[in-house]
Amino acid sequence: MPLSSPNIRKRLLVPLLLTTVARCLQLESTDEGRLPALGFNSWNCFNEFINEEKFLTAAKHLVDLGLKDLGYTYVNIDDGWSDKEAWRDPETKQIVVDYKKFPDGISGLAEKVHAMGLKLGIYSDRGTKTCASYPGSMDHEEIDAKTFSDWGVDYLKYDNCFIPDEEEDKYPWAPEWWNTTHDGNKAHAPEDYDFSTSRSAERYRIMRNALKKQDRIIQFGMCNWGHAHVELWGNRTAQSWRIWGDILPQWTGHTNHIAWGVMPILNHALFHLDQTNFWGHADMDMLEVGNGLTEAEDRSHFALWAILKSPLLIGTPLDSITPAALSVFKNKELLAYNQDPVFGGPARPYKWGINPDWTWNQTHPAEFYSGNSTAGLHVFMLNTLEETVTKTAVFDEVPGLDPSKRYIVHNMWSGEDIGVYEKEFSIKVESHDIAALRFNEAIADREAIKLQQAGKPGKIHTARKTPDEL
Repeated sequence: MPLSSPNIRKRLLVPLLLTTVARCLQLESTDEGRLPALGFNSWNCFNEFINEEKFLTAAKHLVDLGLKDLGYTYVNIDDGWSDKEAWRDPETKQIVVDYKKFPDGISGLAEKVHAMGLKLGIYSDRGTKTCASYPGSMDHEEIDAKTFSDWGVDYLKYDNCFIPDEEEDKYPWAPEWWNTTHDGNKAHAPEDYDFSTSRSAERYRIMRNALKKQDRIIQFGMCNWGHAHVELWGNRTAQSWRIWGDILPQWTGHTNHIAWGVMPILNHALFHLDQTNFWGHADMDMLEVGNGLTEAEDRSHFALWAILKSPLLIGTPLDSITPAALSVFKNKELLAYNQDPVFGGPARPYKWGINPDWTWNQTHPAEFYSGNSTAGLHVFMLNTLEETVTKTAVFDEVPGLDPSKRYIVHNMWSGEDIGVYEKEFSIKVESHDIAALRFNEAIADREAIKLQQAGKPGKIHTARKTPDEL
C-alpha cells in the first residue's frame, strides 16, 4: 500500500542534531567503525555447529582467495561457542568456553587469526540466554566486555533473545508491524514517546558503555532486529544496528515473521536511509550469497547491501565457494562504493519503478537508485519481475546527471566502458538481476566530431572528467 500516514512519514526522519551527536559518540580516536565492516560470519552456513577449525579455515581462505586484500578482515564467531553445561565460572563469573569446540579457547583462536592479519569477532546476547540457549550477558555486561577484551576480540555481535518480562519494553514495536495497525497486544506508544528511553535502548547502552571502558577497540554490532525503533537511537549506541529480522536465502517471503527474503529487507531499509553515514550503518543482516539464491539474485543481493552501506559479512563456507559467488564477493567496484572514504551515505532511490514512489511493497520495492563515489556518479537499476526487461536511466531523472551533456557509461560488473551516451541509457536486465553503472562526463575531441559530421574520416576521442572536475 502507498505510504500515506503522516505519523509514518515522521518516523522516517531523524533530526540533524541527532545525527551530529551520533558521530561524536563512536570510536573517535580510530578509524575503526568509520566504514561498514567486511568479513565472514559463521551463522548462515554453520548455525551453532562450529569449532576452531572452521574459523581457521575461513580465515585461511580469506587470505588465499584474495578477500583479505579487498578489505574482508573480520572472522566473526556467532552463537554456539560457549559451554551450555558449565555456563559461567562460579568464581570469576566469566562465560565458560566450550573447549571441545575451541581447545585453545577464544584467546588462542584470536592469536592465530591475528597472526594472519585478520580480526576476530564474537557473539553474545542482551538477554539471559542467547538465541540458541547459551549464556547471555544480561547483568554480566562489565565482566563479559572485559573478558572479550582480554581474549583479543575485535567485534561483538549482540543479539536480542530471552528477555525477561520485567525487561520488556513498555511500548513494544517491531518493524514487521511498520505501516500496519498491529499493536503488539499492548498500548501504542504516545506520539511524542522517545524510544531511546526504552528498556531495549537502555540495555544496549549498558554493553556499549562496558565496551568503551576496555583498553581494546571492540566494534559493536547490535542485533535487535529493528525493534524499539532502533533507527532512532542506534547511531548513538553502536557502529551498526540490525533493522529487520533474520535473512533467508530466498528472494521474497518469510518464515513465521522471523526470517525473511532479500526483497522484504530491502523494502524496509529504503525508509530508513538518513541514519547511515560514516561511523554508523544500518545492518541489513549477513550475506546469503552462495547459499541457494540464483546467480542473478546473488548479484542483486550483494550490490544492494553494498550500495546501501550495510556491513558485508560473508555467510557461505569459503572452502567450497563457487566461482560465481566468489566473483560477486570480489567485485572491486562495488566494494569501493561500500568503502568510499569521501561519500559515507548510501545510494538512494530516485524513483520506484513498478509502484508509485514511496510505496511500501515487500515484493517490488524501489528499482532505480543513484549515488556518488570518488569514481563518479552511479546508477543502479533492479529488475524485480520474473522476466528480462529493458531498464532505462533517463538523464534528467537521475540526480547529478545533466541531460545536456554526454556521459561515458561504465559497467561495474564487467569493469568495462559500454560507450558514450546522451539523454538516456538503456540496458537489458535479467529477472532479479541488477544493472550497476557508473557515469562520467565525456570530453570529446571537437575537431574529430566536425570531421565525422562532415562525412570525413576522424575518430571521436573521449576522456573522463575526474570527480573533482564534475
